Amino acid sequence: MAYVITDECTGCGSCEDECSVNAISEGDDKYVIDPEACTDCGDCADICPVEAIEPGVGKGK
Repeated sequence: MAYVITDECTGCGSCEDECSVNAISEGDDKYVIDPEACTDCGDCADICPVEAIEPGVGKGK
């Protein structure tokens, strides 16, 4: 189960810097997590200042 970034994302980029497997990148209107690369560690969710990252429901959500 990969983490997902919600529409609450402010685009600060702190999650991208925190991801040890480079699964996070800047999208068109918010950051996105590659579900195939995400290891479900939760480090990005822990660092997000607006709590915009949450566990997804299965791969590819």
